[in-house]
Amino acid sequence: MKFLRTPDARFDNLPDYDFEPHYCEVRDGLRVHYVDTGPRTGRVIILMHGEPSWSYLYRFMISHLSAAGFRVLAPDLIGFGKSDKPTALSDYSYTAHVAWMQDWLDHVDIKDAVLFCQDWGGLIGLRLVAENPDKFAAVMAGNTGLPIGKGTPSEAFLKWQKFSQTIPVFPTGQILQGATVRKLSAAEVAAYDAPYPDETYKAGARIFPALVPTDPSMEGVAENIQAWKILKTWAKPFLTGFSDEDPVTKGGEKLFQKLIPGAAGQPHAILKGGGHFLQEDVHGELSKMLVELCAKLP
Repeated sequence: MKFLRTPDARFDNLPDYDFEPHYCEVRDGLRVHYVDTGPRTGRVIILMHGEPSWSYLYRFMISHLSAAGFRVLAPDLIGFGKSDKPTALSDYSYTAHVAWMQDWLDHVDIKDAVLFCQDWGGLIGLRLVAENPDKFAAVMAGNTGLPIGKGTPSEAFLKWQKFSQTIPVFPTGQILQGATVRKLSAAEVAAYDAPYPDETYKAGARIFPALVPTDPSMEGVAENIQAWKILKTWAKPFLTGFSDEDPVTKGGEKLFQKLIPGAAGQPHAILKGGGHFLQEDVHGELSKMLVELCAKLP
């Protein structure tokens, strides 16, 4: 498998992101980068990003949560951020992404963690929860899902999917701005472009929308159905914090609340003023919800 590794200099002086890098090797000889900060004795909170962002998306939440006494882990998915980037579109699959992150999860060797997941962070992270339930004490989901190819995807998603596969130059930073309510600074937009010196680095970012299971015959559906069987028995806390200005995942919180036993009686919220990348818009509210969720855990 051929892959690229973004030069470290691309990540110099990013605003609000000065966390020490950590790395581990996963299958296929690839290197995963992750943030690991906060007290080692604190409860672990895992923050999983999606498409086409990276752990930079969580910079404010990382600071909030580590200051509150939590050990915060925020990995970059393969193909994103400071992690290695296979160059062929065919190198990427739903199955491969789950396997790579399972290797990372085994490496960090945590227990009783709380997962916050958004976008593809949920498609991958919820699979990890279902396959490693003993490693997690609670889950919070925001603007995400675990699709099994049923129903018709939203018009917003279908437009995004077509755009991602046809645009000649994939404008990562502008995509983040387009799905964020607040105005990002030029330096913040540049930080989302930083992992990609040119188009050859963007195979993962480009192919991800096409991997979302939108048909029952697609790869990952059988595994997601199995994951749902486990989540339907999940009695530990499961909290949703979706935003009010995301046309792609709007209403997706209802399925989690309906099917997962641990969602009953939780203080679910629809956060006002948040776009798809709600971590940019309502990071304070999300962090507060996570802190309060952890406070209730044994």
